[in-house]
Amino acid sequence: MPGDAETTGTKFTAVARGLHWIMAAAVIAMLFIGVFMVGSISEFHLLVTIHEPLGFAILILALVRIGWRLGHTPPPWPAGMSRPERVVAKYSERLMYALFILQPLFGWAMVSASGQPIVLFGSWYLPSIAPGNATVFAVLLRAHIVAAYLLYVTFAAHLAAVLWHTLVVRDRMLSRMTFGRVHTNLRGRPSRGASRAGAPHEQARPQPQLKITSDQHGS
Repeated sequence: MPGDAETTGTKFTAVARGLHWIMAAAVIAMLFIGVFMVGSISEFHLLVTIHEPLGFAILILALVRIGWRLGHTPPPWPAGMSRPERVVAKYSERLMYALFILQPLFGWAMVSASGQPIVLFGSWYLPSIAPGNATVFAVLLRAHIVAAYLLYVTFAAHLAAVLWHTLVVRDRMLSRMTFGRVHTNLRGRPSRGASRAGAPHEQARPQPQLKITSDQHGS
């Protein structure tokens, strides 16, 4: 993939980081809304009016992120990660991207099969992408539910891995996606010249002073 002037040795580009956190907030909100939709009857219509346009926004964000990722080289993995860990991280990330696209598409097609329009905002509607059919609707509903459970599991695993690397391994993997400066190398060790956390600064030993007496001057 082509190089990227924005990508430093340890961080994603500023655009990639911004898209990541915007999408993370949208996905977390969508997951909670999905749970509330199952257990709430009185607020179901209100939740649907938020759920549908938010799902479409996640679809667009996912496509933008994939397009940006294909044109920009990501930073390297932390040096302490083993090869199996990198393979798992790589393919779990791809699975999550696939779900970010498939889940909204399943929902969009499901609503289309029900004969109902998806309202984005005001009088703006999404076009139908599936024929109005009860059997098609049932199949898409099942696919939407299965994809939702997969997304819950994948997102939870992703969050658990980030917390593990941040709190236990401390290899600063999370810093690849944050906006602060990185003060340690990829192994999570302090850079050269930095004092260890909590270690007292060494004080210079006092040099012995020569005391001059009057006898030494012969007086």
